[in-house]
Amino acid sequence: MRTVVFVVPYPAETSIRFARAFAELKAVRLIGLVQKEPTGAAAKPFANFVKVADAFDSAQLIAACEKVKKRYGGIHQIVGVLEPLQVPLAEARAHFKIPGTDPRTADLFRDKARMKDALRAAGLPCARHQLITSLADAIHFVQQVGFPIVLKPPAGAGTKATWRIKSLEELQGVIQAIHPSAANPTLAEEFLKGREYCFDTITVKGKVQFENVTRYFPGPLEVIENPWMQWACVQPQALTPDLDDARELGRKAIKALGLKTGFTHMEWFRRDDGSLAIGEIAARPPGANFVEMMGFGHETDMYRAWARAIVDEAFDGPFQRQYAVGCAYLRGMGRGRVQRVTGVREANAKVGKLAVKSKLPKLGQPKTDHYEGEGYVIVRHPDTEVVKQAVKTIIETIRIEYA
Repeated sequence: MRTVVFVVPYPAETSIRFARAFAELKAVRLIGLVQKEPTGAAAKPFANFVKVADAFDSAQLIAACEKVKKRYGGIHQIVGVLEPLQVPLAEARAHFKIPGTDPRTADLFRDKARMKDALRAAGLPCARHQLITSLADAIHFVQQVGFPIVLKPPAGAGTKATWRIKSLEELQGVIQAIHPSAANPTLAEEFLKGREYCFDTITVKGKVQFENVTRYFPGPLEVIENPWMQWACVQPQALTPDLDDARELGRKAIKALGLKTGFTHMEWFRRDDGSLAIGEIAARPPGANFVEMMGFGHETDMYRAWARAIVDEAFDGPFQRQYAVGCAYLRGMGRGRVQRVTGVREANAKVGKLAVKSKLPKLGQPKTDHYEGEGYVIVRHPDTEVVKQAVKTIIETIRIEYA
């Protein structure tokens, strides 16, 4: 029996889906390392739990894993899906001499400034960037690249604490609010313009075994800046030749950063002149229902595919792409709790037959600060254009009101 430690600070629905995939592998005993212990169905994938005060602290992870090792005689793998966990997980694996992404590689993916330095050194196009410690640094950077620029934490995730700065006045205000310093620098980046996509992969032993491309409508930063905006993403039915250069760019990025086995999630842009640029890349599964969407598009379980890669260093594909898949994310204007949801019946009449999964906002549900909103609808069809029109219909028809 192989003991796998799955670090899941809180029992979020998506994390439990991944946990279930690991627990269902052959001869795996799944131990949850948690801050808050799951209950009910969320607890079922786990054979046992070890509780820690801070699951993002590598010393606490190592101490908790020592308890697991003592009880079960060894640890086969230590895993987790959240981006801030990736470096502590790597440090715990290194401590126990467990194969997997090492601390240097994990930090290279996590630290966006070092990541871009490594990509640029490999000759790969990405946003121009600079770590800034003062307003003077920021002004110097703007003089090089012009407005707008983006400011964000060097180890941020999911566009959190990210600002698009369009003027000197805005720059002065944000710098005054975040107080960058030598001990706490902020990452300044050129604002990339163009169509925004992501490139997701599963890599095993240094070879990319699975690839997927998703288009954002609109880009994540615009969604964050406009919390009322309903948005969508679409995974096309086929990886057409016009995506070949982006896929090759993604493979080169993975090689340049040194990942051997795991999921990657790369944001990239197609500029108006046709050129490419990497936004950033993470060594973890994507969020926003992307993994589930991949499963719907390929008629397979992508959660299991990642678990197999991590635990068994194996891949059961190739998987045939059969459908285009889209997801519409439901949000509204205002704050408070969901008071009213309209347009559901109309949207269902127009595109309901294409829906494969949905989670509609519930009355009384508090508005989240997360860009995924209060609900979603996933649709699929063999024709990519049909899927694009379906998600457009959903976000134009369903409305949420708060009070």
